[in-house]
Amino acid sequence: MAVQIGDLSVRDDRHGSRYEVSVAGDPAGYAYYRIDGDRVIFTHTEVGQVWEGQGVGSALARGSLHDVRRTGRRVIPLCPFIANYIRRHREYLDLVDEHYRHLFDPPRLMSAVVFHQNLPVSDPRSLVDAQLPRPEARAHDLIVRVAAVSVNPVDVKRRVDSAAPPEGRILGFDASGTVVEIGEAVSLFAPGDEVYYAGSVDRPGSYAEFQAVDERIVGRKPSSLTHAQAAAIPLTAITAWESLFDRLQLGAESSGTLLVLGGAGGVGSMLIQLAKKLTGLTVIATASRPETRVWVLEHGADHVVDHFDDLASQVLHVAPDGVEYIFTSQTKDAVPVFEKVLKPFGHVVTIDDPAELDIRALKPKSIAWHWELMFTRALFHTPDMIEQHHLLNRITDLIDEGTIRGTLTTTLSPLTAANLREAHRMIESGRTIGKVVVSRQ
Repeated sequence: MAVQIGDLSVRDDRHGSRYEVSVAGDPAGYAYYRIDGDRVIFTHTEVGQVWEGQGVGSALARGSLHDVRRTGRRVIPLCPFIANYIRRHREYLDLVDEHYRHLFDPPRLMSAVVFHQNLPVSDPRSLVDAQLPRPEARAHDLIVRVAAVSVNPVDVKRRVDSAAPPEGRILGFDASGTVVEIGEAVSLFAPGDEVYYAGSVDRPGSYAEFQAVDERIVGRKPSSLTHAQAAAIPLTAITAWESLFDRLQLGAESSGTLLVLGGAGGVGSMLIQLAKKLTGLTVIATASRPETRVWVLEHGADHVVDHFDDLASQVLHVAPDGVEYIFTSQTKDAVPVFEKVLKPFGHVVTIDDPAELDIRALKPKSIAWHWELMFTRALFHTPDMIEQHHLLNRITDLIDEGTIRGTLTTTLSPLTAANLREAHRMIESGRTIGKVVVSRQ
């Protein structure tokens, strides 16, 4: 039986295995199928190149489905073209076999904040509210309902420097929230668990209602903290821990002096605490304003020096023989200072990456240079990836015991593009102390 659609005609071409669409009597395309009981299984379509973009394919799909309806059969649309036609024309959804109908459910959407182009934070288009499909869980994934996020310098860097896909890119790393779904291989958490984490650079970020994150880089949220307080911790805690105990290989018996550049920042604030509580080091921290000097002293620094003054002279006044270790997030132009204040065989661990860096002046003292990027384990799925899970749980215990404390200083609410732009503006000012968090509530 032929179905007439304007000047086009669609009919079963009597081969019993395909529908044919014709134009003025000439074949223009085919929809191939096979019969399985009361089901018509569409496998693929062919449309002549000369007819592409002229509605021939749509007519073929419509006519074929119309004829299937006449026969009373059900459709299994293995053919992407037929499947996509049904998605656009949901009046044919009732024809789809019930075991395949879920594939045509509309995507579950969530609220998110994205960027589309690299713009100054003063531009309202630099971060915008959006509705995007909810993430699906991979085998080791948790789907977390995000309650709060922290904004870090890396968020700003990616907004300014990285490219975004057409639908926009979701930024954000630090987050705290509640597990709502789990992947088939998850063993560390269950729905309802409260968690915190810093995510990965190669997956959509935390500026969203829901986020998919691998359980092996997630920790138990400290029970003594709110979600906003917890969201301020993961990225800085992981970075500080890995810098001290993985890169510098320090431990409870370690002694000597550590110079911390950027002591009032998020990482510096956490690193000072860990160094003082878990090692025998003397800590010298940099801070230039009265309020930042008070901050680093309150977090455990033994001495404070001003990085805008003669830094080398100040450090050597405190430690005349020099220091064994330096942690820096402010490496640009600092190598001459490092060369003066480091003892032979000393160590530098750095988390920034200035465009031009020449460390040859450190060679005469055999100084060891260490890079720290807390995303390395997740990015390369290293065999010890789960160590970040254990690390965060250890941080949780230290916080709940009162050994160390969080570093939240500013909370904005709710979790909207406008508030995230304000948080980015604060980070870009370079004058923040501790961490800035944006909370959903």
